[in-house]
Amino acid sequence: MFASRRRLQGLCFAVACIALLLTACGSGSRYAADRDTHIVRRGETLFSIAWRYGKNPSDVARWNRLGDGSLIHPGQVIRLSPPPGYNSRSSTTARKPPPRSLPKVPTQPPPTWAWPTQGKIDVGFGGKPGTGTGVLINGKAGQAINAAASGRVVYAGSGLIGYGQLIILKHNDTYLSAYGYSASLLVKEGESIKKGQRIATMGEGPERKARLHFEIRRNGKPVNPRQYLPAR
Repeated sequence: MFASRRRLQGLCFAVACIALLLTACGSGSRYAADRDTHIVRRGETLFSIAWRYGKNPSDVARWNRLGDGSLIHPGQVIRLSPPPGYNSRSSTTARKPPPRSLPKVPTQPPPTWAWPTQGKIDVGFGGKPGTGTGVLINGKAGQAINAAASGRVVYAGSGLIGYGQLIILKHNDTYLSAYGYSASLLVKEGESIKKGQRIATMGEGPERKARLHFEIRRNGKPVNPRQYLPAR
C-alpha cells in the first residue's frame, strides 16, 4: 500500500510538471495577443509586424516615432501600444507636464476595388479552414492573381505563418490588402502597383486546394471583402 501511495504521488508530481511546462510555453509565445512590444527579426517589416498583431501600421509608426516605418532593424524593440499619457484627457498643472501628443492620421476613403482573381468564394469571412481573416477564392493552380486596387508593395514573402507566400499592398493610410497561398510572387517590396496588375500566381491553400487567400484591412483590422468587392 505504501508503494502504491508513492507511485500515486510520483504520478501527480509528473502531471504537475507537465502542466507547468505547458503553461510556461503558452505564456512565452512570441506572438501572444496581449504583448506590448515586439523584437524585430531579420526580414520583418513594420507592416508585417503590424499585420501579425492586428495593429494599424500608421499607429505603430507613430507610437515608435518611426516616420514612414521603413527604418527598422533586427533586434529593435517595437512598441505595440500607445506610449504613457497618449490621448490622456487628464488636466495638467504647473507641476505636471502635459502628456505627449502624437498627430492623428485621418481616415481615408477606400479605393475602388476589383476582384483579384477568377473564381468563387469557397470559404467566407471568418470561416474555416484558413486564418478566418479573409476569404478563400477557388481557382486553378498557376492562375493569375491581380492587384485589387492600385498601391505599393509593403510586404512580399513567406514569413507570416498561416498565409504561405504572401503579398501585402498599401493603398492609403487606412486600407491594406493581402494575397496569400501564392505559388510565385511577381513583385517586390517597394514597387508601385496598378489596379489589375498581375502580382502573383495561385498556389495551394488549406486542404491542398488551389485557392487565393484575399484579405482587406481597415486601420489594421480585417474586414469582410464582400463589403467592398463589386457584384458579379
